[in-house]
Amino acid sequence: MSILEKLIQLESEAVSKAESASGLEALDQIRIQYLGKKGSLSEVLKGLGSASPEERPKIGAAANLAKAKVEAALEAKKVKLEGLALEQRLATEQIDTTVLARQAHLGALHPITQTTQKLIKVFSRLGFDVVTGPEVETEFLNFEAVNIPADHPARDMQDTFFLGPGVVLRTHTSAVQMRAMRSKSWPIRVLCPGAVFRCDDDATHSPMFHQIEGLWVDRQVRMSDLKGTLEFFAKELFGSSTQIRLRPSYFPFVEPGAEVDVSCPFCKKNPKGGCKVCKGSGWLEILGAGMVHPKLFQMAGYEATEISGFAFGLGIERIAMLMYGIPDLRLMFRGDMRFLKQFA
Repeated sequence: MSILEKLIQLESEAVSKAESASGLEALDQIRIQYLGKKGSLSEVLKGLGSASPEERPKIGAAANLAKAKVEAALEAKKVKLEGLALEQRLATEQIDTTVLARQAHLGALHPITQTTQKLIKVFSRLGFDVVTGPEVETEFLNFEAVNIPADHPARDMQDTFFLGPGVVLRTHTSAVQMRAMRSKSWPIRVLCPGAVFRCDDDATHSPMFHQIEGLWVDRQVRMSDLKGTLEFFAKELFGSSTQIRLRPSYFPFVEPGAEVDVSCPFCKKNPKGGCKVCKGSGWLEILGAGMVHPKLFQMAGYEATEISGFAFGLGIERIAMLMYGIPDLRLMFRGDMRFLKQFA
């Protein structure tokens, strides 16, 4: 039998076997048997050297054609078998759509951010606009402009972070209030949230913490307006039955000044006086407030005889600790996922 005859025979056998293959594995075995390095077609072509020079081009062309036909038959059968396998899989496999999917990990806002947003939302209902300022502040705006003289203890090195002559990390957001008054005329009603810095570190204090301060300046603003504003804030935050009380206190930038307490919202859980939060007193101190000192109006360029105003300031961490029952301020700055996941 000549080489050409053997090629035609092998082509016919391979195509026939490919068309009758029962599975993908059997089809792969046919490919190896005829097209592999040691396959039947390769073995036949080893005898090409014994052919005459005139026959060799014909045998080469016939070998390429036979190989192409076998590959086409194998590919067609593979497509058909894969289609049948898919149809069988779709007919037998089922997806239970009632099974809960794996939930992706979702992040959450930090408790300080959540508390800040709640406070802003409450005061914005009273018409307060949010303003911000730089954390690196001039010593003048941080101290002198808010009536804190050069000999005040708060300006000592052990309490304030000095970055250079006349430059500090702001110790309160009162400087933002002064920037607001110096940049716009009254009436003014602003809320100033932001980070502040002081040399302090324990379970209830941090070198960096957050404040939110409010300022309202207009004609005939009275202490009763301040009390009404703070009563609204307390009831919105801690419940409609919450009461407040004002105790006389001193702050350089207000006159008169007051410490503001709220009735303890946790005493309901300990009606026999065993509340650990307020230590049985029934009251919690949450902020300082008062009527704006006339010297601040002079610093801002306002005519103090025409207007009056009130200001208040509170620590955001303090409110967050009360709202969420957080025992240690330092937990909010450690980045512990076990702690943060509780606020998701």
